[in-house]
Amino acid sequence: MPRSSRATRLALIGLALTVTLIGVLIASPPPAGENDDTAGISTTTTTTSGITTSSTTTTSTTTTTTTEPPYDGWVDPRSSGTPYGETVEGLLTFRGNPTRSYYGEGPVPTAPEIRWRFPNQAMCSNSSVGDQVINWCGTGWTGQPAIWERGEEIWVAFGAYSRNVHVLDYDTGERLLPDFRTGDIIKGSVTIDPDGFPLLYTGSRDNDYRVIAFDRDELTELWALNAFDVSPTRWNNDWDGAGLILDDFLFIGGENSHFHIVKLNRGYGPDGLVTVEPELVFNTPGWDDELLRNVGGNVSIESSVAISGSVVYFANSGGLIQGWDITDLADGSEPTQVFRYWAGDDIDATLVIDDEGMIYAGVEYERGNARSREVGQIIKLDPTKDPGEALLWGVEQRPRLDSGVWATPGLHDDLLIVPTDSGDVLGLDRFSGEERWRVELSGPTWASPVIVDDIWIQGDCGGRL
Repeated sequence: MPRSSRATRLALIGLALTVTLIGVLIASPPPAGENDDTAGISTTTTTTSGITTSSTTTTSTTTTTTTEPPYDGWVDPRSSGTPYGETVEGLLTFRGNPTRSYYGEGPVPTAPEIRWRFPNQAMCSNSSVGDQVINWCGTGWTGQPAIWERGEEIWVAFGAYSRNVHVLDYDTGERLLPDFRTGDIIKGSVTIDPDGFPLLYTGSRDNDYRVIAFDRDELTELWALNAFDVSPTRWNNDWDGAGLILDDFLFIGGENSHFHIVKLNRGYGPDGLVTVEPELVFNTPGWDDELLRNVGGNVSIESSVAISGSVVYFANSGGLIQGWDITDLADGSEPTQVFRYWAGDDIDATLVIDDEGMIYAGVEYERGNARSREVGQIIKLDPTKDPGEALLWGVEQRPRLDSGVWATPGLHDDLLIVPTDSGDVLGLDRFSGEERWRVELSGPTWASPVIVDDIWIQGDCGGRL
């Protein structure tokens, strides 16, 4: 899809669809020496020489382009902030790419209008938490739609508390395929296969994380990973995170408190329809004995995994941030843990990784323990350092118990935008952690920020966008 035309359609998709719009200009030049051109993936050097006489002037220009070899790893850290691959145009997963740092393309409309609403009635169903049955309505947390080009059309897909996966026409809001019904609510964001296979990945509270084909007359489940296919498990059977697909592998964490890697073995059958032959090749508990001693048994993985370099990162409800080296995964080697950092409290927000491989995490303040007070609720980590030296800076955001950060932070040049449970949204210098500005919104502010065209777009608990 040309970025100057249909890419416009990809920008405003990270938040709820039935609200009004407020845009905030956030453009600012990067600090000198901190965001220079050497971070580019290709380098062009131009040399110009001029020879002048009284009668003629001759100018010759020689341009030498040096292209660096392909990155030797899974995800080039310098791809932070860019789209998820080059095969499928669109916003394909929660926060857009493996480093969870891409939000769509502009231009952002200056006078937005509601073009359509879907559906005609509330998207609701009953779901139980323990012994309590609650009627849930709307799209979930995170609930970000995916938008992508399929042929000459633009498709929109999302899961909802109606228990359904919906696939709509971008231009009209009409169903392109019948709804896919699951056995319970869908809280997380769907992922669209970035390699062009007509596959959608999504989880539900009915135990299953599904691989669904959309190249048929109706959405068709090809395979599912059950939350209890691994053991031992802790917490529950939900799937809040959005999976990542890289080199035919699916990476996903679950509220069963495990991290999973699935070899998909994607292909096509004799009839031309997409096929998968998945194999669970790795899983590991997201907890260890030390974490259980510190926080007890609530250690589910509710955030989405992120990948930078050849390390996959995730965090859990016990506040444990882990990194697992997947360098030789494709050759059959098991991942190994290379990073462990305890932030003290629940991390539901997804980790965000910048172009230098640094990690930004939003941490809740529920347990009120000493570790939470020590490190802060907004933290920047260097995963190449030992745990005692990994914290580069931390910002306190704990006006009371049951506060802190639920939203996934947003990166924009040298700025980190962090909504907080209190309603305040902080604009921080990503290098120093210094607060540049603060905006008060109607809390709790759990929606993650979208930044496109130097404009910050934010939803609040008052129903405004």
